[in-house]
Amino acid sequence: MELRLDGKVAIVTGAGGGFGVAYSRALAEAGACVVLSDIDLDAATQAAKNLEDEGFECMAVATDVGDEQSAATMAATAVERFGGIDILVNNAALMSEIPFGQPLGEIPIDFWEKVMRINLTGSLICIQAVLPAMKQRGSGKIINQTSGGAFGPAGVYGVSKLGLVSLTVSMARELAPSKINVNAIAPGFVSTDAGKRSTGEELAQALPQMVPLKGFGETDDVVGALLYLASSASDWVTGQTLNVDGGWVMRI
Repeated sequence: MELRLDGKVAIVTGAGGGFGVAYSRALAEAGACVVLSDIDLDAATQAAKNLEDEGFECMAVATDVGDEQSAATMAATAVERFGGIDILVNNAALMSEIPFGQPLGEIPIDFWEKVMRINLTGSLICIQAVLPAMKQRGSGKIINQTSGGAFGPAGVYGVSKLGLVSLTVSMARELAPSKINVNAIAPGFVSTDAGKRSTGEELAQALPQMVPLKGFGETDDVVGALLYLASSASDWVTGQTLNVDGGWVMRI
């Protein structure tokens, strides 16, 4: 089955770097028109230009996913430019900004709330922003970027990402009557700039013993899961979190 997205309109948050760039390219190469959304407009604009120079239909938009009006503007811009919204990839998150190994017993509450606002609440804000357009289309695909760190002790980051797993399940149940699929991807250790900065040296050295296939993956190792969940191939799949991590997290 070919994972094509011709005629679809996709929004990728956090599209200015790392996974966001890789996801945007994969969606564009599969035929979708892509809105690259990021709080760093310059980064999103450059990423969009790189794709436009290759003939893909893309645009950049500045978005603070923790701000409801900003997310609403993102959705409205996508509808105005491309006529609707079919796919939302909730990729924006704080990760490398979180001090490695920060004890929860000592974390400042305002920083805790900031992480939750972006990593968890921000995904809900963006879902709410795109729902009217998806419901008008009669279907939609929402893909939340969680993490393998959600399933073990990983501080505030892990807590926020486990919350996103729960949000995925709840929204999948709620939106099923509207033919909107909600799933999540939980990558393992991936060699993006943010991923490398967030992995302590001791943990990085231990990865070959922890991960059956290989320690660090690449963004290209994850885009297949994205295309599956964004395409019609996954029409009978919802509420699921797909671990793409070389076998780091194995669940029965």
